[in-house]
Amino acid sequence: MSTPTRVRRVRGTAAAGIIVSLTALALAGCAPGSSTGGATTATDVSTTLTKDKVQLTIADETGFPLTDDLTKEFTKQHPNITFKITRDTFQNLTANAPKLLASSTPPDLIRLPTLGDTVKDGLVANLDPFFKAYGWDKWSPAQLAPLRMTKDGVRGSGSLYQLGLGYSVTGIFMNTKLAQQAGISAPPETLAELEDDFAKAKAAGIAPLVEGDKDGVVNFTVQAAMNQYADKQQFLDWMFNKPGATYNTPGNVKGAELIRKWADAGYFPSDINALDYFTFVSRFQDGGGVFTFNGNWEAANYAKKLGKDVTFFLVPPAKKGGDHVAMGAANSFSAAAKSKHLNEVAYFLNWVHTNDKARQIVVDVTGAAPGGDPSQAQPKVEKGSITEQVLAAAAQIAKEDGQVDFMANTTAGIYAGAIIPESQLLVTSKISGQEFVDKVQAFYEQEVKK
Repeated sequence: MSTPTRVRRVRGTAAAGIIVSLTALALAGCAPGSSTGGATTATDVSTTLTKDKVQLTIADETGFPLTDDLTKEFTKQHPNITFKITRDTFQNLTANAPKLLASSTPPDLIRLPTLGDTVKDGLVANLDPFFKAYGWDKWSPAQLAPLRMTKDGVRGSGSLYQLGLGYSVTGIFMNTKLAQQAGISAPPETLAELEDDFAKAKAAGIAPLVEGDKDGVVNFTVQAAMNQYADKQQFLDWMFNKPGATYNTPGNVKGAELIRKWADAGYFPSDINALDYFTFVSRFQDGGGVFTFNGNWEAANYAKKLGKDVTFFLVPPAKKGGDHVAMGAANSFSAAAKSKHLNEVAYFLNWVHTNDKARQIVVDVTGAAPGGDPSQAQPKVEKGSITEQVLAAAAQIAKEDGQVDFMANTTAGIYAGAIIPESQLLVTSKISGQEFVDKVQAFYEQEVKK
């Protein structure tokens, strides 16, 4: 998720993408557009790696070791290519990215959570030529959509300006031991079955849901409910600031009303607005309830505490057998338009998505999905492990083209200014679903006018 209350580094790639998403990103299925605003490669496109000695520079955030491990392996396989990685805090890197990209010696590759004005200002390279040359059209369009931008600055379509080093996916974790005590034998297949399971848990004296909303993270749950009723494209149009798009749709209202219904039934913790991200994560892994909505980045941490007593599944659709929809985000990187090594950068990015060792590193280091072609074999993980489950879920979402961005990323101020305070009222039964939607839309309209 850039960041009004950035729940910082929820361990690994996903967190960076997400709570950069509790603070910034987006999507919509589409093919690459023509070159727009951003610069295109000034050199001939080649998918053959040079034999010359080249040093690539990467600007990354501190506390994120994935680039260290990936570049070490890449140099092992291709000794003529070495890397120099510089690091700064997330806040500093985000603030200084335009200046770095515009300098006479820009990094070849930079961690860039949001494109902002970098496309309009011609600071990032248009990757469309490489998209075609490498055949990235086989990858999930929905997964790449947040990394696209039109010449008018609308995300979700147009040309490709970023790729991810790992991709998150959200869903539901279930404490299977507590579930059995409540008479729940298997993950639900519909939202109605999920609601029935909440009721069973409460009747058994076990907390149905472990969530927190001090910093707005209950919106994993709020948006998950909306996703199952909303028209996906309409929702994405709004998240990508498409002119005329609105949050006030029947599907969004229905999803928000379901959250209010769960609040009325007492399924949320009574102290939900006092629980921040780390507190509710700890509560769940300490056996504090049956279900929690969260992302694949927490899988390994939950498994360490709960062992075999935890499972992960995608949020079930409203109708049995329906396709799944889940929020997700890339740990996004962009190539500098002024880089003299765009072919080498593109080769590296393609390698991260297609090389078996690289894909394994992404999973081992971050727990996130490696992306790329959904039909490619997933990295090896322990049979029956929670990691195997989250990878399968990510592959399923990619196959069904069901990934959407986090609504918290829609505008710079909407998360802190509307989504957090209004969701705190919604999950404590103080406003209706319609009122929640109306208030978020009103804030949005003021934001997009700026």
